[in-house]
Amino acid sequence: MTARILVVDDIPANVKLLEARLLAEYFDVLTADNGRDALDICERTQVDVILLDIMMPEMDGFEVCERLKASPRTAHIPVVMVTALDQPSDRVRGLKAGADDFLTKPVNDLQLISRVKSLVRLKTLSDELRMRAETAHDIGMFDPVRLSDGRLEEQAQILLVDSRAASQERIIKTLKPIAVVSAMSDPQAAVFEAAENSFDLVIVNGNLEDYDPLRLCSQLRSLERTRFIPLLLITEHGDEPTVIRALDLGINDYIMRPLDPNELVARCLTQIRRKRFNDRLRNSVKQTIELAVTDGLTGLHNRRYLDNHLKMLFARAKARGRPLSICMTDIDRFKQVNDGYGHDAGDEVLKEFASRIRSTVRGADLACRYGGEEFVVVMPDTPPDIAAMIAERLRGIIESRSFALKSAEGSLDVTASMGIASLGQGIETPEQLLKQADRALYQAKAGGRNRVVTSAAA
Repeated sequence: MTARILVVDDIPANVKLLEARLLAEYFDVLTADNGRDALDICERTQVDVILLDIMMPEMDGFEVCERLKASPRTAHIPVVMVTALDQPSDRVRGLKAGADDFLTKPVNDLQLISRVKSLVRLKTLSDELRMRAETAHDIGMFDPVRLSDGRLEEQAQILLVDSRAASQERIIKTLKPIAVVSAMSDPQAAVFEAAENSFDLVIVNGNLEDYDPLRLCSQLRSLERTRFIPLLLITEHGDEPTVIRALDLGINDYIMRPLDPNELVARCLTQIRRKRFNDRLRNSVKQTIELAVTDGLTGLHNRRYLDNHLKMLFARAKARGRPLSICMTDIDRFKQVNDGYGHDAGDEVLKEFASRIRSTVRGADLACRYGGEEFVVVMPDTPPDIAAMIAERLRGIIESRSFALKSAEGSLDVTASMGIASLGQGIETPEQLLKQADRALYQAKAGGRNRVVTSAAA
């Protein structure tokens, strides 16, 4: 694992010490001896993690952190404050400023490297999501800037795994202002609970009876449903081996006993906000993919999706010797709708036409807008006679009920022509199958419209 680490400290000896430790692990290291230079470096170049001293002249570490987190260009960079200060109030102030963690001088080598590697993994994931969201923004699909707001729009959901009732009660009381806490004593039951419900954070108390808390963390990280839920470990003060192992397993943060209530709240808020930010980025990526393969007007899959998915369905049908049919349908005299009632009315007809297709096709069928007023329904495991019956049912549904036109304050009778083609002798490619369906559709049009024609080659 390699990454670029920025070390910020006004004492050269401290900088050299941290730099040597990080270079030994093959990290790329940048250095700065004051806050302003650190901010300038972060604006000009890619930085993956910042190790930031608090006690610096002119601009202390708290102010540097606040400025980093206030800028959209640098807000996503993890910050670890490296300081001789070790009071809970200082940690809370730093967490509120946006710091991800603290390392106390003199810095323990194993804890330093474990924490840096953990944060690098986290940033790598966030960077990938941000890059995809920004790509969507560049092509006009999505604006990622709105995701930078760190406020909690709704109360968080936290799962607490803790064997002791008294400890559960104290933690629930502490977190009540920010979250609904579900407490469980049984670690195995907690794994199922986390997988079946939507939690913003899982807190694992290291006091579990007859169960290794690190095994629980490992299980939560290995399951698809819980892989991205932040994990916060509560452990004994000075138990560095457990902390280092937990960070290697992928926990996001830890807090040591005795618990400071303000620090617990601050650390939980940091993890919850980051999860919601990354969740929104993931959703934006999902929406972008959906937009790329969905017709914006009708909500059906588009031509791009059809071209790719039909290849897969065609190859599968060929390999298994199973039937595959296509229905290509076209709205009769659609140009007259646009010319006579306007394009708004034409859009209404297209949307209602798509809705009726959606209500008719079966769950395994693939309905797509092919272009203009043409639509395609792909029917796996469907021979020509069954495909013709389905198409005839769709034709009847289109014809049987007028299309309401809100834009024209009236209604319109609509019919459709349909061509059926099926996988058979002489059909070697998906393109040939589509071409056969198109020919059958042309025959339906030429034969008087409002009818279903099955390709003779089927």
